[in-house]
Amino acid sequence: MTERSARPAVRPRSGRRPLPPLIFLLVLALAAGAVWWTVIREDQARRAEAAQACASAEEPPPQLDPAAVSVRVHNSTDTGGLAQQVADDLRARGFTVGEVANDPTDRQVEGVGEVRYGPRGRDAARFLAVYLPGAGMYRDTRADAVVDLVIGPEFVFPDSMATPEEVTAAFAPAEEAADTAC
Repeated sequence: MTERSARPAVRPRSGRRPLPPLIFLLVLALAAGAVWWTVIREDQARRAEAAQACASAEEPPPQLDPAAVSVRVHNSTDTGGLAQQVADDLRARGFTVGEVANDPTDRQVEGVGEVRYGPRGRDAARFLAVYLPGAGMYRDTRADAVVDLVIGPEFVFPDSMATPEEVTAAFAPAEEAADTAC
């Protein structure tokens, strides 16, 4: 007679690994990594956008002596004599006005006008733009500091020119801009 033990028989191991739980954990880890990758990339994009906004934030125009700014006035409209009227107004405000003529370029001007300048005339162009609100800025390759004021199709004399009070007010926010931090 044989004695039997009360313990059930042990099944032999099959040698199989728990593959489905491992696959599940791997997929879960990949999903978590993808989420973090997206969050980090969005944060970097947001920071880059904020840095660009700070860099391109409009700094106040420099306060220059109008006599130190040499301006050429060009008319790109069909209205005759407009460049001469603007040149006379700028002379009365103290600017050094050189050439007064029709626009010698084929560049299309939109709005009230455009201020064209080279690298050396950047500050003078920003200063002159205060006197013609809404004028576009266009940097070209000229080597000198002379600035061109090109009158556009929406220009109406004298309404498009800034009044002396508006010019003074344009330089006033310089203190306020220093208070805001990027």
